[in-house]
Amino acid sequence: MKGRRTALVVPAVMLGALALIVLLGPLLSRGDPLGIGDVLATRLMPPGTTDRLGAFHPFGTDRFGRDVLLRALVAGRLSLGVGVVGSVLAGALGTALGAWAGWRGGTIDLLVTAAADTLLSVPRLVLLLVIAALWGPGTLTTVVVLVATGWMGVARLVRAEVLGARRRDWVDAARAVGAPPGRILWRHVVPNAVGPAIVATTLGVGNAILLESGLSFLGLGIQPPAPSWGNMIAGGRDLIVTAPWIAVTPGLALVLTVLACTLLGDALRDRLAGETEI
Repeated sequence: MKGRRTALVVPAVMLGALALIVLLGPLLSRGDPLGIGDVLATRLMPPGTTDRLGAFHPFGTDRFGRDVLLRALVAGRLSLGVGVVGSVLAGALGTALGAWAGWRGGTIDLLVTAAADTLLSVPRLVLLLVIAALWGPGTLTTVVVLVATGWMGVARLVRAEVLGARRRDWVDAARAVGAPPGRILWRHVVPNAVGPAIVATTLGVGNAILLESGLSFLGLGIQPPAPSWGNMIAGGRDLIVTAPWIAVTPGLALVLTVLACTLLGDALRDRLAGETEI
């Protein structure tokens, strides 16, 4: 039990610390992450150096003289925000559709299941690339694409839980006392079926952040000058030999964030499985 608690607390603290750093870090800095400074004097400064104005750059500067750490923190706001919002909205949509399909059955269940199976049969990255290319790149497009391609797994999980719950005795008891079907579904059935959806949504946050970074890396996500981890890595790939810190810094931030989300989701799944066994 203690091991499960530790496995849950450690990634939660790790993810909370990352979120706090990216939120507060840029507020404590006097630099402008979007502005271009004295390019000739401050461009491609290695980590741990101080420029002639006295500003310290712990992770160096990029080709335009901008502080890499400050830009990575600002990029973290966008990447975390897009990943969390996209995953949460996808989880909410999947929960609603899965619960509706499992409760109503019949044609509605058939249509929702067919749509989910069809979308799941196509690689998500391909769908992301096609939709982003058709709609044009941008933050809103990235969120919409993540929601449109991320609800299916949650819907299938919730549908299965609702199909099992609708046969329980307490559902029959609620019907016997005259409770309307909508109230039974959303006040009694869905709260008891939402556990797997929360786990899937938590795991989906890391995947959404990774996919957003991939789209931005390819030029179909968040567009410069707004920084994201993906377009920062793309901007530093041609300098990976001479100035590796430009791409390595956002890359490490991306790896740590996705790792924390994955560990948190795994811990929640193990905890849920343990409670089910008990």
